[in-house]
Amino acid sequence: ITPKNIIMIGPTGVGKTEISRRLAKLSRAPFVKVEASKFTEVGYVGRDVESIIRDLAEVAFSIVKEEEQRKVLEKAQNTAEERILDLLLPGSHEGSEGSEGAGSTREKLRGMLRLGRLEERIVEFDVQKQVQTHLEVLGPQGMAEIEGQLKDMFSQIMPKARERKKVTVREARRILVQEAQESLIEPESIAKLAVRRAEQTGIVFIDEIDKICGADSGGKGPDVSREGVQRDLLPLVEGSTVSTKHGQIRTDHILFIASGAFHKSKPSDLMPEFQGRFPIRVELKSLTSEHFVRILTEPKNALTKQYTALLLTEGVQIEFDRSAIDEIARLTAEVNSRTEDIGARRLHTLLEKLLEELSFVAHTQSGSRVSIDRAYVQSKLSVLVKDSDLSRFIL
Repeated sequence: ITPKNIIMIGPTGVGKTEISRRLAKLSRAPFVKVEASKFTEVGYVGRDVESIIRDLAEVAFSIVKEEEQRKVLEKAQNTAEERILDLLLPGSHEGSEGSEGAGSTREKLRGMLRLGRLEERIVEFDVQKQVQTHLEVLGPQGMAEIEGQLKDMFSQIMPKARERKKVTVREARRILVQEAQESLIEPESIAKLAVRRAEQTGIVFIDEIDKICGADSGGKGPDVSREGVQRDLLPLVEGSTVSTKHGQIRTDHILFIASGAFHKSKPSDLMPEFQGRFPIRVELKSLTSEHFVRILTEPKNALTKQYTALLLTEGVQIEFDRSAIDEIARLTAEVNSRTEDIGARRLHTLLEKLLEELSFVAHTQSGSRVSIDRAYVQSKLSVLVKDSDLSRFIL
């Protein structure tokens, strides 16, 4: 079943990117967000559109590698534990000379190790040296990818040197678990799985699609940075094969989500062939004060929680009253309606202005509690909001 590509139309800060990110996170799908305005037609300086699929392959490889490492983690931890015990008590390994007498000591050490009593003990062992390839390719902007590939190639060609290190048991465990995981997983099988994952469940989010609309070129012919990019994107969306360092990736079943504010253009300004590949059109409405209240309270990383944690580092405990959140949401909606509507991003601006003075003097008020209510918000922000000139430049 071919994916039904989507065009999301809505003002900035309404949550277009966030929706796509959540979709990818829920489905554990490889996800890449790109800005359409960064790409240029083939033959011009800039990134070519095939680099999107190469980035997607890298993301898929990272996801699959992480999953495979998780599968072998227990085995890697056991291997690392045995290696640490060998370092702490040389000659105690099963099968070595004198191992019978050292067996009980080894088991005692194992018990202490698992209880965390030996974490600061220093051990010395050989670790694989990281080969740093110093290479710089001089050329146009798009050469960055080739530079990265050449560095990878040279680092694989270089012999794997080892160096002796003195580290704590805690650090040694981390290094040894990592080395054991690398030895237990096969890069070839990960690459195959990554290619399949990218092909079957990959999501590409192309932002600022309205910036490559050739609304009216004024009779000067096609614009290379606009229609050219659409023409290059078309084969990817329709289905083509892209070469990546992990293998060939077919784009037939990759989901493409395009989004744009479409202030100065409209979806019909896109090339007809390009439009036809995006059957689902979603129009997102501007956020209201009710939405802002939910944004400030419901997410795990809500701004109010972030500022609370941030000021707690200085020993100042702040509490946001429900009336304060309602007032912040109302003022945000009011400023958005008067000036440029930047959606939920305005919340960050208002909260920063609200807590600016407190953040500046927080180090002198360690141990204090500050309750932020409606009156506090009004005293700090109402003057700014009422003055349209000030709100335009400050908020």
